Amino acid sequence: MISEPTSVEAALVQRLYQRDEAAMLLFYDQYSAMLYGVILRIVKHAHLAEDVLQESMLKIWHAFPSYSPTRGRLSTWALNICRNKAIDELRALRARGAECTTALPDRLPAAQQLVATAFHPEHVGVRELIRDLSPAAQQLLDMLYFQGYTQQEAAEALGEPLGTVKSRARAALGVLARRLRGTEG
Repeated sequence: MISEPTSVEAALVQRLYQRDEAAMLLFYDQYSAMLYGVILRIVKHAHLAEDVLQESMLKIWHAFPSYSPTRGRLSTWALNICRNKAIDELRALRARGAECTTALPDRLPAAQQLVATAFHPEHVGVRELIRDLSPAAQQLLDMLYFQGYTQQEAAEALGEPLGTVKSRARAALGVLARRLRGTEG
């Protein structure tokens, strides 16, 4: 059930529909602390949360003509915009991080080869472990654990139901766990 907006909120909404910049400043004063708190819980870094809040405020200003008081409170609408913007920023950071990583050359210099042999097999080699799985399981685990997809995103990308993706992931992880327990003891 949607609660009725207060007369102050209704007046603010009307001023924002009229593109009153002073109303946007009032909106910022009233809601920014709450919106910042939600963003900060998602992005976990104060500086990034401040940036996302500013970008969200700009998006709220530009998208305001699409706001409908009959569908929900102004604060809820703004909160959804901020939450989605924070999630988008995290995904963009993850994508930028993936672009920054580069593959190691096939042949390492002798000094680096000595350092590489100091690693313990239990600390690396996860990619190699999944190569023994079925191609479908390899693709799914690669999407979930190396490309950073959520289960929902993987289900959409693969065109499969979410329950199927969850079951396949759980089964593949079970196979890996059994193999690791078998080699450890």
